[in-house]
Amino acid sequence: MTVFSVSDQSLRVCLLVLPDSSMMSLASTLDTMRAANRIASRTLFEWQIVTLDGNPATLTCGIPVAAHSRLADAKSGDMLFVIAGFNQNKHANQEQLKLIKQSSRNYHSIAGIEAGSWLLARCGLLNGKSATTHWEDQEEFALQFPRINLKADRFVIDGAVCTTGGASPTFDFMLYLIRTRYGYPLALEVSSAFIYDGVHSATDTQPLVSLGMLENKEPRVARAIQMMEQHIDETISMREIAGQLNLSVRMLEYLFVQTLNLSPGSYYRRLRLQTARRLVVDTRLQLQEIAIRTGFNSLSAFSRLFKNYYQQSPGECRRQAG
Repeated sequence: MTVFSVSDQSLRVCLLVLPDSSMMSLASTLDTMRAANRIASRTLFEWQIVTLDGNPATLTCGIPVAAHSRLADAKSGDMLFVIAGFNQNKHANQEQLKLIKQSSRNYHSIAGIEAGSWLLARCGLLNGKSATTHWEDQEEFALQFPRINLKADRFVIDGAVCTTGGASPTFDFMLYLIRTRYGYPLALEVSSAFIYDGVHSATDTQPLVSLGMLENKEPRVARAIQMMEQHIDETISMREIAGQLNLSVRMLEYLFVQTLNLSPGSYYRRLRLQTARRLVVDTRLQLQEIAIRTGFNSLSAFSRLFKNYYQQSPGECRRQAG
């Protein structure tokens, strides 16, 4: 029997929280369980919060989260959630990775939340499995862990191992867990308690740009942005985008200016530069490689546009980010 099997038994959960985690990722995990307990009027989830050293974990917003105990002292249970965000590589050394791997044996299932998937990968717990992580980190993740079948999905379940791409996908994952274990009506009530539509499935692709209301307000602009996302490295012309939308280039430009107050070319350039900055800051890729991956013809052109947009060169940006 797995944690996703239909059951009326409570689920014992251990939440390992690392410093620099997102409060939203923690809340998406924790508050859905709290709401399920309240709505069901009984304890469906029992949880404890642990850290690697037993000290409070300070989240990215600066709020410290107290721990019930150290991971090493935690009781065994049904699920171990590993919640991490920025600087996960600095917050868990080799000895601590060994501890996480050893502790995972005390649980029927493990879940890597956001950058928690990196920790599971570094522990060797994802080798040969399918997994996901936040879209910003997917290229670097694929390079570092070639034995993992990386998917761009919102969340991935492969046997007893689960991974999510961020706060909202974690909410989707928790609703899926509640739905499969405790029934669809309860999942709907939990979703409604947070006024969450819950329309996403596990295999929905994580978007680079969350289009939200734009898809309803001006779906042609939203579709154009999606095409731009899909052509970051090999750029697509405005004529091609307009043609696929059955628009003239002039109408495409008009819609972008009316909706976003930007021309489509300017928006596309900004999207590529934002992707480039993420690669400059978060990876060790050579600047020439980053220029190629973001569709710039030459390093000099890339560096010039980058400096014009960010008021510093790519090299200065990397040094400042440490």
